[in-house]
Amino acid sequence: MTKWIVDASHTSIGFTVKHMMVSKVKGSFGAVEGALEGNPEDLTGAKIDFKIDASSISTNSEDRDNHLRSGDFFDTETYPSITFVSTDIAKKGGNEYDITGDMTIKDVTKKVTFEATYEGTGKNPWGVDVAAFEVDGKVSRKEFGLTWNQTLEAGGVLVGDDIKISIDLQVNPAQ
Repeated sequence: MTKWIVDASHTSIGFTVKHMMVSKVKGSFGAVEGALEGNPEDLTGAKIDFKIDASSISTNSEDRDNHLRSGDFFDTETYPSITFVSTDIAKKGGNEYDITGDMTIKDVTKKVTFEATYEGTGKNPWGVDVAAFEVDGKVSRKEFGLTWNQTLEAGGVLVGDDIKISIDLQVNPAQ
């Protein structure tokens, strides 16, 4: 199997969560590493693993980012990484796949399925092969022990439970 490595400088991992029941907060993780073992043009039978540096979280608010790194949320001193390891990849048709795997946040591991679209393969200006994917999914933060919240005076809660995840991924052959 061919091994492809995540090109972190051309990969973005974003998330969106409801704030105060009406608006959305968007954020990202800046540090990721990982590999795809298999054929990017046909992910059937491939193996995928990711590791995200949880402390690389950014929501454009230093106070909020520090709170997210604290024990109320990710507890990045104790649990520095968020990981994903694929367990099954099913082709849905065309260039679309369901990628199911074990996601670990803090000390909780849950099965999660992401929808992935193969965007194509090409060569960069230096002659290196690249393959790209668009990946989307949703997780319940409470299922991973991220339960901190505040009740709002008008009803509802400060932070929503569903976290939408959006990844633009580029991989290059391992050297």
